[in-house]
Amino acid sequence: MNKIELPKSECASCPHYSTEGLKKLGVDTHGVDFVVALAGNPNTGKSTVFNALTGLKQHTGNWPGKTVARAEGAFSFADKKYKIVDLPGTYSLLSTSIDEEVARDFILFGKPDVTIIVVDASRLERNLNLVLQILEITDHAVLCLNLMDEAKRNKVEIDTRKLAKDLGIPVVPTIARDQKGIPELLQAVHDVATGKIKCKPHRIKNINPKIEQAISKLTKEIKSQFPDLPNSRWIAFRLLEGDETIINALKNGTLT
Repeated sequence: MNKIELPKSECASCPHYSTEGLKKLGVDTHGVDFVVALAGNPNTGKSTVFNALTGLKQHTGNWPGKTVARAEGAFSFADKKYKIVDLPGTYSLLSTSIDEEVARDFILFGKPDVTIIVVDASRLERNLNLVLQILEITDHAVLCLNLMDEAKRNKVEIDTRKLAKDLGIPVVPTIARDQKGIPELLQAVHDVATGKIKCKPHRIKNINPKIEQAISKLTKEIKSQFPDLPNSRWIAFRLLEGDETIINALKNGTLT
């Protein structure tokens, strides 16, 4: 693969790729134009990205009815105001833990305008499991390829263009603790949120015909009962796999 190069220093003076347009708003989340979810495995620097965008350095409360910490803040960029919600760090969205359930439910039911998926560039392969699961749910995502300095130290090379093409979403290399790549991340989030960039996320293909038939049938039934769901097909997959939380939500009429 080709070696990644972070943005050159001279680009920092260019308004298009500058943090000069970023205003950290802390906890002022009123009157926002867009909602951004921040997802990723633990220890990927997700909180550092959150702090870099909002100026906050601590969690602000818990998720309703949960003991899981919830952090949310705001920033403005290019005349738009964004609320960003820092989801619990998880390795999957299969609802085998409260953290996974909270993260999954927000991406699915919270309908964020953009989901930033933060991954450790030095351990990309183990992070891709969560990335692919998120892309099954949402059509609006940006991959933040963080810890690029660690990747370089470990002689890991990544072809970002090919990765972006394969995943169907923007891929931005960063070193968040040094603010490197943050201007490009902001621009990518803004472009996805405003529709300038149309994502074509990677989805499961080559499914067994019998399974595909069952999925298609379930998807139609779910859409008829819950027309506002962003991804009925993903819900159908989870039902076939016996996801108890999704089954119970369907029975209770809370699948919204």
